[in-house]
Amino acid sequence: MPSLECRAILFDLDGVLVDSRRCVELVWEAWAAERGRDPAPFIAVAQGRRTSDTVRLVAPELDAAAEARALDRLEEREVRGLAAAPGAAALLGVLGEGQRALVTSCSRAVAKLRMAAARLPVPRVFVSADDVRRSKPEPEGYLQAAERLGVAPGECLVVEDSPTGLAAALAARIRVIALLTTYPAGALSRADARLASLADLRLEAAAPGRLAVTWSA
Repeated sequence: MPSLECRAILFDLDGVLVDSRRCVELVWEAWAAERGRDPAPFIAVAQGRRTSDTVRLVAPELDAAAEARALDRLEEREVRGLAAAPGAAALLGVLGEGQRALVTSCSRAVAKLRMAAARLPVPRVFVSADDVRRSKPEPEGYLQAAERLGVAPGECLVVEDSPTGLAAALAARIRVIALLTTYPAGALSRADARLASLADLRLEAAAPGRLAVTWSA
């Protein structure tokens, strides 16, 4: 059975701990309808990116900061379509606070809302879009989480679902397990492993302070 050892696991939020695909679509659809725009191009690239970065990428003629504020207001009250991802509660439940972190491109308020709606505990080490100057695909969020845990990046493991998040983890020189919940396998080919679901992961104690993360081949 394949395995990786680490001291801490850094989780992305959307598509990893929380199934938020429909919720994200509803937010972009509502925002686009108010502006007479097609939401599809925004939805296609939104996963793993800050809303302001998505707006800049798809519609550079818009005021990205202003539109991100409008999108945040929608996200801060939309809970339809949110659910814990299979296996998320079990994994978070067996990890201590020094072994887990949340690193998301959502704002802090939105991330807390989604975790609460999914009935998942928010890790003590929690890095949101509000905490970094440069979000994914830049490595700042993952490096900050590792530092706050007191664990070297090379002793961490990231669980991601998007090419943007994968790029951020690799730039931080952290090993990555990619979940095929949002993008096809080809888009995540640089990950150390690619799994269908978080439920495929198993954790066991290895040497003192270390975890053995295993999955079926």
